Amino acid sequence: MQATAPARLLASIMLLGLSGCLLGPNYVRPVVDVPATYRFAQGEAAGIANAAWWEQFQDPVLDQLIAAALQDNRDVKVAAARVDEFRGQFVTTRSALFPQLSAGADASRQRISQNEGVPLPRGVSPIYNQFDASLSVAWEIDLFGKVRRETEAARANLLASEEGRRATILTLVGSVASGYINLRSLDRQLDIAKETVDSRAESVRVFEARFRGGEVSQMELAQSQSEYEAARVTVPQIEAQIAQQEDALSVLIGQNPGAILRGRELAQMGAPQIPEGLPSDLLERRPDLLEAEQALVAQNALIGAARALYFPSISLTGLFGSVSTQFSNLFTGPARVWSFAGSIVQPIFTAGNITGQVHQAEARQQQALYSYEKSIQVAFQEVEDALVSVQKTHQALDAQNLQVEALHTYAHLARQRYEGGYTSYIEVLDAERSLFNAQLSYTQTQGAVLIAFVTLYKAMGGGWVLEAEKRTVPPPAEQTTPAMAPVSQNTPAPAGLSAAVEAR
Repeated sequence: MQATAPARLLASIMLLGLSGCLLGPNYVRPVVDVPATYRFAQGEAAGIANAAWWEQFQDPVLDQLIAAALQDNRDVKVAAARVDEFRGQFVTTRSALFPQLSAGADASRQRISQNEGVPLPRGVSPIYNQFDASLSVAWEIDLFGKVRRETEAARANLLASEEGRRATILTLVGSVASGYINLRSLDRQLDIAKETVDSRAESVRVFEARFRGGEVSQMELAQSQSEYEAARVTVPQIEAQIAQQEDALSVLIGQNPGAILRGRELAQMGAPQIPEGLPSDLLERRPDLLEAEQALVAQNALIGAARALYFPSISLTGLFGSVSTQFSNLFTGPARVWSFAGSIVQPIFTAGNITGQVHQAEARQQQALYSYEKSIQVAFQEVEDALVSVQKTHQALDAQNLQVEALHTYAHLARQRYEGGYTSYIEVLDAERSLFNAQLSYTQTQGAVLIAFVTLYKAMGGGWVLEAEKRTVPPPAEQTTPAMAPVSQNTPAPAGLSAAVEAR
């Protein structure tokens, strides 16, 4: 059976619409100035950036906290819902590439007036029925690529939302690890403070007894009491910080504020290895950079969509159906009705409306470009800062360890000299005060060393983000959408793109 002329025409126009020209620039990744190496790169770097690096701390409780956060953190769930939103927006935008079909049916019963001056013929009832059923089609031919560019932008926004979800996971894992390390550091500082309080309380009791016996002056007793109270002040201050850190961790793991379990002592936690990687790797490893690039892709595509407004808009409509006053005759030959129509609209004078839209699209593309370039520079800075922090905090920790050992000796000798009558009690107070402060600083630096590793892994990104993503709640089942050719061969898909998005 040969196709009718209207059908052949419609098929030809559909092929023309799907293969029409694309206005606007095709996306090409900008050339960025990438340093060859990091200034503070270390030779012992290891290729472990794709593993669950937090397990190198060898603390099962930390592993449990991160697992709970990946499952229940509200920010991750918000980011997942945002991906679903942009997936729906992509499907909606792309649907305009295809004809839109709709079906309808109506039934009505009416009575006309018999007082209108023209009597009805004999035997004709003033009451009559009407039935109709129809199938209609409407399609705007994307001859100049407006819808395809908008679809390209929607696809880029979808990919950006997926990378945004991974960036949220990256930040979450780093925040939980840093928060837990800081909590264990505060726990150790609290132990030091309580030990110092107990030691100074014993000194006060001894001085009170000596004062009653006339062996020491009231000034020396007051000095001892002052140092005791100074140590006591630090206990509630640290306890408050511990409670606040526990509350922050509770929210990160998706729970109401409350107590947090403890695992290894700070000094017993393992130190992760430094991950290897070149500066150029960041462009593919950091989710925030991939997200920024997809935002640039979207704005680049919208330039073409804006330029397409200069050209004609071509639309086709059609209707096929039946109309009858009797339902039994609704689908018979005489009841059939059909219509085909086409329209073309060409802008002639818009007082700069389209030009303004093109300029807006070009300006947004430039903003996205500069934001992308700045994001890359900030990423290089964060990695360099993390690398130098790992090096220098280690050096500081070694120096503080020697300082604490020296101050232990100083405090011991100062007390011996005081007991022997060779010096005043002020020297003892100075030695003990310096030792207390050095012990607190040493513990803080211990935590800073481990947090520097956390910051480094966060700054360098890597496949570990995808490993963490696997441990989140699986996204809801996706609905299938019509298959079609890629919107643009020049739009890159970021590394690690899920199969579901690629299929779309």
